[in-house]
Amino acid sequence: MSRVGNKAVEIPAGVKVSLDGQTVSVEGPKGSLSREFSPLIAIAWSEDEKSIVCTIKGETTRQAKALWGTTRALIQNMVSGTKNGYERTLDIVGVGWGAQVAGQELNLSVGYANTVPVSIPMGVNVIVDKQIIRISGADKQAVGQFAAMTRAVRKPEPYNGKGIKYTDEVIRRKQGKQFGS
Repeated sequence: MSRVGNKAVEIPAGVKVSLDGQTVSVEGPKGSLSREFSPLIAIAWSEDEKSIVCTIKGETTRQAKALWGTTRALIQNMVSGTKNGYERTLDIVGVGWGAQVAGQELNLSVGYANTVPVSIPMGVNVIVDKQIIRISGADKQAVGQFAAMTRAVRKPEPYNGKGIKYTDEVIRRKQGKQFGS
């Protein structure tokens, strides 16, 4: 059984939650999120504890046990995202390489003949400061997915270290070829 599913999701001050069947809507200072969950999981509001409790409806199946902890974790991510937000930072390593935000697109010039446009999804904010890209938003999945798509344009290579990498990522460097003996 899931140990994550046993915990209740505490709702902090300043965050409003509404339940409509299997749809959970969360509203906070950083934005609002809404998501529909599986009918195998019962989602209930506990007024005395100001929290959301997830339980398994009906018979306990393997799929229901897997969705129980996942549902609770997704609701927790929605609450903390609308309260504090999420942020990923990317570094562009390369001489003359950079990025620019133009409307709803991030234009990357990373060593190719043309700039590579990456469309920015709704609810995600992108700030470019020289060779540092800051991606922030309330939805953890959208922020992480956009950061991964941006990094995939030019992954860091192990010989010179050039490419787009996460700020906290460590690139293991390789030695390369040896000339002479």
